[in-house]
Amino acid sequence: MRRLISSGSPFEATAGYSRAVVEGNWCFVSGTTGYDYATMIMPESVEEQTRNCLATIGKALEDAGFSFADVVRCHYYVTEAAFADRVFPILGETFGSIRPAATMVVCDLIRPEMLIEIEMTALRRS
Repeated sequence: MRRLISSGSPFEATAGYSRAVVEGNWCFVSGTTGYDYATMIMPESVEEQTRNCLATIGKALEDAGFSFADVVRCHYYVTEAAFADRVFPILGETFGSIRPAATMVVCDLIRPEMLIEIEMTALRRS
């Protein structure tokens, strides 16, 4: 059964997407930027944006009945290659022992204040 998870971001309603979609034992988490969606404030540093991304994703996973331990795939999008060394330790705090498959891509994001976007796929193990 398909279940939709929302973070309350105004972007979800405007663009017509869910923060996460649960289908069976899978949870697909949409690209998530560093906004604090309660206040719609975007921190200036890529480190704080990364922490906000992980907090938003962690809450979506929890609401869906999953956890970071269930994550099997991550895609990280950063606007500068130099950000990799700054966010790797933060990502390592969450995924150091989980070690999902991961890819980091350097690209533009849709708003200039966005420095990182993260999407994940999780699989619930029986």
